Amino acid sequence: MIRENQQLFNVLNVFFDILVLIFSTLLVCYPFSTKILKSSFNFNFETWLVFFIILIPSYIFLYNIFSLYTPKRTDRSIFSAAYNIGQVNLFEFLFLLLINYLGVIKIPLNFLVCFLIFNTILAILERAIIRFFLRSMRSNGFNIKYVLIIGAGEVGEHLVDTIKSNSYLGYHVIGFLDDKREGSVEGVDIIGTVDDLKNILNSDVIVDRVIISIAPRHYKTLESLMELCEKNGVRADIVPDYYRYLTSHPNIELLDNIPLISARYLPLDISYNSIFKRLFDVIFVVITSVIISPLLLLVAILVKVTSPGPIIYKQERVGEDGKIFMIYKFRSMSSENEYIDDKVWTKKDDPRITSIGKIIRKYSIDELPQFYNIFKGDMSLIGPRPERPYFVNKFKESVPKYMIKHHVKPGMTGWAQINGYRGNTSIVKRIEYDIYYVENWSFLLDMKIIIKTIPTLINDKNAY
Repeated sequence: MIRENQQLFNVLNVFFDILVLIFSTLLVCYPFSTKILKSSFNFNFETWLVFFIILIPSYIFLYNIFSLYTPKRTDRSIFSAAYNIGQVNLFEFLFLLLINYLGVIKIPLNFLVCFLIFNTILAILERAIIRFFLRSMRSNGFNIKYVLIIGAGEVGEHLVDTIKSNSYLGYHVIGFLDDKREGSVEGVDIIGTVDDLKNILNSDVIVDRVIISIAPRHYKTLESLMELCEKNGVRADIVPDYYRYLTSHPNIELLDNIPLISARYLPLDISYNSIFKRLFDVIFVVITSVIISPLLLLVAILVKVTSPGPIIYKQERVGEDGKIFMIYKFRSMSSENEYIDDKVWTKKDDPRITSIGKIIRKYSIDELPQFYNIFKGDMSLIGPRPERPYFVNKFKESVPKYMIKHHVKPGMTGWAQINGYRGNTSIVKRIEYDIYYVENWSFLLDMKIIIKTIPTLINDKNAY
């Protein structure tokens, strides 16, 4: 079997990244591209030389800063590097603009934009192909890391089960060490006690990684085990007994030299992520509002002439950090007094719904005034749907982790909605999708939700 040599893989990664940079540059200069851009790029040798001298080191530096050369066997998607690659190219674009402004090199703006688009796409594909290749190797028994687990309890069992069900990780458990159990666990033999670790590490048995899954109360044993692994040059990892309370992306901060583990990692707690999302919301809402303004005017007139009552309906909803705000909709029911019932779900074929209300609710046109909520900052375009205070108080007692959705701004549409959990559907499943969104936010995920929202609006059986 082939043992992993991470140093070699990193060298190959750098090599392939450089090839992608060069190929992206050639693509921009390719006749097909120059025809679209209606300009050709005939730089002299000196310009090309300076360009690559600046380009290649800066890209490698940024790839390193954004952890693109850090080995990650645990990422599920082969496209997991896409977000970081996008960030690298954004920063590189700003850097190249600065270099141009300072007069170090003169490269046309359309060349830079085209180059960065090509490079982003090709770099994502390159990393995806490499990940796919490595996973295929691991699934077929190559590029394997051999793991010894100390502690054959509940945590150890779960570890083995997880490793076996995710062969792409490339881990093979050679056995357990445990003082209180014998035989095997999940088909893996208990090959000795904790005291046998020294003999095993000094033997011919291949051990790449030791995972310690004993309870924290055995801290004295834990300390000696860590020291023993370090002396033998074997990586040691600890699975904390409280791991079940942590999310898939726990955040670790240092208070002086004391590590603080945040049980829940929230990407939108990072300021530049939230600022970027906010800017996108405002730009999208302003542009879209201008484009659909005739539709908004038409719906407003139809609501007014087809039934008595106001055009816009307001209702209290719970937003980010539990703050109450007023949500806006086109009125779709016969009268405001009947419409305001904070303790009742809207039912299918609800008699309160007007004739025009059926149409605008079916295609979620009644939600369009929430663009104003987004512009004000009460809501975002994408996020968990906001709920009425009565139901929030009810669900937070009966639905586990319900309030986590309020760590971010609510949205007009969300991950739960495009997966079929809208209206009178399972609250528990809806919250599972909302929590996934809160913990895994990315701009690409937002784009995916926006794209999938369009067919959902047309065929949503839960819209009534």
